[in-house]
Amino acid sequence: MLRRDLLKALGALTALGAIPYPAAVHGAQAAKTRGAAAPFDYAALKGRARALAQAPYRPSTSKLPEAIKALDWDAYQSIRYLPQKSLWAGDRLAFSARFFHLGLFFEQPVRIHEVVAGQARELAYDPAMFDQRKSGLAGKELPADLGFAGFRLLHRNDPERDIVAFLGASYFRAVGAEKQYGISARGLAVDTGLERPEEFPRFTDFWLERPARGTEQLTVYALLDSPSIAGAYRFIISPAATLVMDVDAALYPRKAIERIGIAPLTSMYQHGENDRRMANDWRPEIHDSDGLAIWTGSGERIWRPLVNPEHLRFNAYVDQDVRGFGLLQRDRAFAHYQDDGAFYDKRPSLWVEPRGSWGKGSVQLVEIPTMDETFDNIVAYWHPEERPRAGQELLYAYRLHWGATTPGTPDLGHVVATHTGIGGVIGRPRTYYSRRFAVDFAGGVLAKLGPSANVEAEITASRGSIEITSARPLAAISGYRAMFDYKPTDDRTEPVNLRLFLRSGNTALTETWLYQWTPPPADQRKF
Repeated sequence: MLRRDLLKALGALTALGAIPYPAAVHGAQAAKTRGAAAPFDYAALKGRARALAQAPYRPSTSKLPEAIKALDWDAYQSIRYLPQKSLWAGDRLAFSARFFHLGLFFEQPVRIHEVVAGQARELAYDPAMFDQRKSGLAGKELPADLGFAGFRLLHRNDPERDIVAFLGASYFRAVGAEKQYGISARGLAVDTGLERPEEFPRFTDFWLERPARGTEQLTVYALLDSPSIAGAYRFIISPAATLVMDVDAALYPRKAIERIGIAPLTSMYQHGENDRRMANDWRPEIHDSDGLAIWTGSGERIWRPLVNPEHLRFNAYVDQDVRGFGLLQRDRAFAHYQDDGAFYDKRPSLWVEPRGSWGKGSVQLVEIPTMDETFDNIVAYWHPEERPRAGQELLYAYRLHWGATTPGTPDLGHVVATHTGIGGVIGRPRTYYSRRFAVDFAGGVLAKLGPSANVEAEITASRGSIEITSARPLAAISGYRAMFDYKPTDDRTEPVNLRLFLRSGNTALTETWLYQWTPPPADQRKF
């Protein structure tokens, strides 16, 4: 499956996860199981992944029944999981789990197990779990070992809407207090953004550990497999206004991997205030995330607004022991989107916080052209400097934060908007082409500055020249607006890297704004 096919399929997750259900019924039947119970813990799962990597890759040979393969969008959407069949329904626990049916874009089954007191048993597919009447499926004619496409988790505070969902390859999503799906995470990325097809490792097995009564944490384990690598994962999930996942990953390469992505994030950016190339919709902005944020090992805070480029764009931000990175949705004003169905103003940000040293490497950003919002086109991840080799064990631990706010906000101003347009001075004839940039900063120390504060914009460009610079207070945001014009000094169309922050003397007042702008061809530089 190609990237765009898979990501379009995963767009179904938002719709599937947002369907309201009646509350679970107490005294529900226990889930059916297959096979005998077996001892299970994370150490055993790591051993299984290591052994898997030492053997040749064996792709799934499961074949869907023709009746399931024939389901169209409407028929598949009509399949409903029955709340009373939820795992742990009626057990007075903080969590319950419901399963996705196979079909449509999701044709590879995953095995799901329940872990109780260190013993795991596989949960059996049962057509009685689902209301299939509108789909045309005859549940009794489906095989008993059909399996599931994935699962969703619900918290007792809201029995109708799920908080986490795992569905498709190694993708998963979660929500904070806004209860609105958006950005996705993945277990692993392999060869993203290269000229050859990307490899999509997938979670083949899951283990859901029955939570103790009274606890507000749930632990999920997963086994990952692909032609290049196998891995064991542990997710400790803690719901809150900002949902937190502690992730442990043990990776075992089968061969050398050119471009591996640790803690990959996948999002969508069609157009926004800084990039209107594909602004052909009545809505002013359409995006799940509007920027990449990085907290470097040296302590610098970086904000890189996203764009929808004409051609695939790849950037690597070299660092050592990165403190964090994420794809954020900073713009949370409904008026900027005007969408009362998708609610882009409520889409969660996702921040990756490494636990322990990750050494040398780079945060890599891939921006892929997209025509509309059905295609996720933004990927960000950590890429270690040392290329993985066969026989290695790679251990990574990190924390994912899902919600409207991200942790560790410094006492610095941050970018709240980026605007671009034609350069020059209003009222004066333009004699050459230039591009205007206006960057708004707010928060942190900026709100505390007096009217006599000496604030200057520090601006650099990888080529060309900078002119008409300014930095002045902007009362509407209790912050500052920096403005400048970029003037091309040659006819080249390669991207230009721009860098900006506000300072007072030698003291930085804001995070660093990075931007990559592509000059138009010389014959299109109208002024």
